[in-house]
Amino acid sequence: MEREPRLRRHTWGWKLARAFVMALGFVCMVAFAVALARATLVPSPASVSMTHTNLHPGSSIRLYFDQPDWRDTVKQVGGNIVLGVPFGFLLPVLFPRTRGLVRVVLMTALVMLTVETAQGLLVTGRAFDIDDVILNSAGAFLGYLVLGRRLGRALHPRRVRWWHPRRPEPVVAEERPAGLWRRKRSADSASGAEKPVASDTDQATTSKRARWTLPASLRAKRP
Repeated sequence: MEREPRLRRHTWGWKLARAFVMALGFVCMVAFAVALARATLVPSPASVSMTHTNLHPGSSIRLYFDQPDWRDTVKQVGGNIVLGVPFGFLLPVLFPRTRGLVRVVLMTALVMLTVETAQGLLVTGRAFDIDDVILNSAGAFLGYLVLGRRLGRALHPRRVRWWHPRRPEPVVAEERPAGLWRRKRSADSASGAEKPVASDTDQATTSKRARWTLPASLRAKRP
């Protein structure tokens, strides 16, 4: 026997909780956008000589792991992964159409690809790096698996696919009140009306007659 949910959908309590969570998610998205802009779009003239464009996936990641100090590796790799985690649980909350692991990862990759392009073309001391996009997308992947999938299902109803048709709801027979049934039986007993019981011979004759009787449409066509 399934337990009833504590807070049913389409009730005022559920609607208020859903609106509060979505408003909180919007505030977090705005704060995250500001932090992302400060971390990626602020010019850094001191690092002009150290930046270079990377269009080969995996090149920068190998350089990160070849650094002598492991803390620099954690800072570069972990920082880019953490930067993409908020996409994994904010996108399913604010944009129901982006629910799904593939959609979240693709949307994150598209946004970060735009940011990296702006870095390489407009910001001094920044360069385009395809490995940053890969690490950010990996962070969105983890964020969706940990929290985004549950939040998306809790706040938004499931989408019905065209290849998964809706199942018809079972028809429940109308129940007759017990008091009405008793009154009907008592009335039949008082009037003495009893339903005749057909014998086995009568039942066999009736079934045979119904089997060989032509339908009304065919009987009308006969001369």
